[in-house]
Amino acid sequence: MRCAVLGTGEVGRTLGGRLVELGHEVTLGSRTRDNPVALEWATAAAERARAGTFADAAATGEVVINAVSGRVALDALRAAGAEHLDGKVVVDVSNPLAFEDGQAWLDPVQSDSVGEQIQRAFPHARVVKTLNTVNCRVMVEPGLVPGAHHLFVCGEDAGAKQQVTDLLGEFGWPAERVLDLGGIRAARTTEMYLPLWLALMRRFGTEQFNLEVHRAV
Repeated sequence: MRCAVLGTGEVGRTLGGRLVELGHEVTLGSRTRDNPVALEWATAAAERARAGTFADAAATGEVVINAVSGRVALDALRAAGAEHLDGKVVVDVSNPLAFEDGQAWLDPVQSDSVGEQIQRAFPHARVVKTLNTVNCRVMVEPGLVPGAHHLFVCGEDAGAKQQVTDLLGEFGWPAERVLDLGGIRAARTTEMYLPLWLALMRRFGTEQFNLEVHRAV
């Protein structure tokens, strides 16, 4: 499968690298075609890896993964071009995180989410929110955390959620550990988890942890 990964930060490079290892063709997208980080990644990641602009990546990708910060996600996707997103699965792994005076805060929060904003801005894209509740290493290697811990997906298109769940399975997430929260509005709940995630990271002293959900039978 041809995958577009938008964003050259640690999350984008980690996701892109794992997809290449799994045999997919990946274009890592950034604002400019000569982005040195993207070019270095593509050189190191082998022949199925390429670098280009957001539009280059989205044009060739059958699946588009938004791995830029939630605060700039709409700008990145607009640069990618609505015509390159229409009808495609757009996987949003971002969080709307900002820091001010050493404190983390979210914008939007509670009454909206990045996932919802993306779906409104690109109504013909099939947006699925997932992976934003774990560190990028755990995203692609869930075995780093012992136990039957869980991920969440949400979105309006059932077929898109199934396609993403299958892709998560390639990363090592069994389907029964991927919990469907319903429509894209549920993205606001997983995004609002981030402050708790940060508190847990400080408490544990590591980013390699996750939630395991149990329910009474």
